[in-house]
Amino acid sequence: MPDIAPLPTDYATWLAELKTRIHSAQQRAMLAVNRELVSLYWQIGQDILQRQNREGSRAKVIPRLARDLHTAFPDVKGFSARNLKYMRYFAEHCPAQQFGQQPAAQLPWFHIVTLLTRVREPQEREWYALQTAQQGWSRYTLEVHIKNRLVARQGQAVTNFKAQLPSPEAGLAQEALKDPYLFDFLGLDEEAHEREIENALIRHITRFLLELGTGFAFVGRQHQLEVAGDEFFIDLLFYHTRLKCYVVVELKAVAFKPEHAGQLNFYLSAVDAQIKAKDDNPTIGLLLCKTQNRLVAEYALSGINKPIGVAEYELVRNLPERLTSSLPTIEEIEQGLTDLPDDGSENGSDD
Repeated sequence: MPDIAPLPTDYATWLAELKTRIHSAQQRAMLAVNRELVSLYWQIGQDILQRQNREGSRAKVIPRLARDLHTAFPDVKGFSARNLKYMRYFAEHCPAQQFGQQPAAQLPWFHIVTLLTRVREPQEREWYALQTAQQGWSRYTLEVHIKNRLVARQGQAVTNFKAQLPSPEAGLAQEALKDPYLFDFLGLDEEAHEREIENALIRHITRFLLELGTGFAFVGRQHQLEVAGDEFFIDLLFYHTRLKCYVVVELKAVAFKPEHAGQLNFYLSAVDAQIKAKDDNPTIGLLLCKTQNRLVAEYALSGINKPIGVAEYELVRNLPERLTSSLPTIEEIEQGLTDLPDDGSENGSDD
């Protein structure tokens, strides 16, 4: 067996750099392909719009085009009648190929379709487009956040972050919390006790982390702290990878009381002293209460020297879902396009 020459001392570093460069090149290539695809779909949508304007809105442009493109490109997906309708809708509602200030081409095609068919208000579309691009949301995650009206809840928790955290950390931390938190996926009624809620959240940890938002990593439940020989237990402990800090979550199956903030303040002091590393940012606390009076919470937090947020949780959804009442369904969009007869003959989604 031939001798294997020893590796140069800098080989591992060089290999790691090459891997990073290759990965970056692959990502750029994928983004370039996606930009070209989205641009092509927009141009096809514009062509359909112009032809319909010339020939009349009821001209059977889309079904004829779908058949002819399928014949010309039998192995290429994306040219079904349904997808051609989405292209037309995209060109009509995004004439500059943008959601507000956000380029549509930074998103995958069916993320764009989701935004067009699930969000009516242009400003909300822009917000979800920006969040999707920044957070790297999957299509499923985007749909869940739209369904749960994240735009109306993000950053709404009562906090003392401006007073207790430096800028810009205070703003980033504020955006990491929301109010209310929706726990209707747990299947519990409104009379559930704290331990029942905690157990259910752990059983549904994936959904719980999705509701908490990007960056939360689960550390443990009933995390033990020992202070001067006495034992204390944190309900839920997380680490936030973007804020670079621990997050202590306390559940209260009652209305918020000022003494809850004092208890959590004590836990944060203990975590900062015993668990927090030197390069970690100050630990943040989140009180999840059944109900809260926002003014009472603001007064309570004003006298606390640790960063704490207070928010409600809902075990049974009270937040109105505007989807069913105000957002266009796929069927409504298709009726508005008036290109296909409602005979079930069109192809399904190319997703």
